[in-house]
Amino acid sequence: MDKVPDRKNAAQFLYPPIDPFDQRMMEVGDGHRVYVEQCGAPDGVPVIVLHGGPGGGCSPAMRRYFDPRFYRVILFDQRGCGRSRPHASVEANTTWHLVRDIEAIRTALGINRWIVFGGSWGATLALIYAQTHPERAAALVLRGVFLMTQAELRWFYGGGAGQFWPEVWARFAQMVPEDEQDDLIAAYNRRLFSGDLMMETRFARAWASWENALASIDNTTGSGGESPADYARAFARLENHYFINGGFLEQDGAILANMHRIADTPGVIVQGRYDMICPPASAYRLHQAWPASGLSLISKAGHALSEPGISIELVRVMDRMRGDAWIEALE
Repeated sequence: MDKVPDRKNAAQFLYPPIDPFDQRMMEVGDGHRVYVEQCGAPDGVPVIVLHGGPGGGCSPAMRRYFDPRFYRVILFDQRGCGRSRPHASVEANTTWHLVRDIEAIRTALGINRWIVFGGSWGATLALIYAQTHPERAAALVLRGVFLMTQAELRWFYGGGAGQFWPEVWARFAQMVPEDEQDDLIAAYNRRLFSGDLMMETRFARAWASWENALASIDNTTGSGGESPADYARAFARLENHYFINGGFLEQDGAILANMHRIADTPGVIVQGRYDMICPPASAYRLHQAWPASGLSLISKAGHALSEPGISIELVRVMDRMRGDAWIEALE
């Protein structure tokens, strides 16, 4: 891996800010409307960007990892978050609803096959989508791999990561009585869905702060900041809803068990060596189970998309793909 440039100047390696050429609200059924946007080249190679969380929503910075003269970039806010409505709703909101929404977007935009680009939960969703519709996923570009396993949830919500950040973990765990601290996902679930808006917001901010504090290798203070109330409530409720239901997968470890479905689909995994939220072991196991993948471990990076080394590598990956022979079939 090349030496990572000055962390403060990493934004210079992204493409310049760009506005969408198309924005729409799509009715996807079950009372949900999802926000969809397109930017870049209208006739370019299509890329669907899957954000993290669940519940994180898209940001303008996510448009900037792709050469806008070459790629047609599609972003959308998944059910219940960002600009999608109803906000913070978990009704008819499962992994399989999201897979169906991705297909609805592809059909509505007249796209046959596309590159699937996702990080964290977005990587989870990208893998499940590709395994469900292998004929539609031309390639996968994944960051900060999360395989939606109980072991990963125990690591982050059962005290594993807390061994490295004990004071931050104590703030998170001590929000609930000691006799509930053996299952913090369940304890927070009772409060995030209490029906008391003030309580839901308070616990949502605590949930989001725990994750935010560990996202970047540069955060040495352990402060996760205080997220805006609306954002935190959607983020925490959706994450908790998905996690308490095991991602709605048929079994623990389902993603690795189904990798044979996309064994020949090309892909790249970009992973921070010091990712405290999604440790590199998952990325390594995925790479071992996926013959057509490449694994790039970034030596001085954590989990966040905004980590300079990760951002630089993702841009490099997407630029390099422009020269791949198979991509001509998508133009």
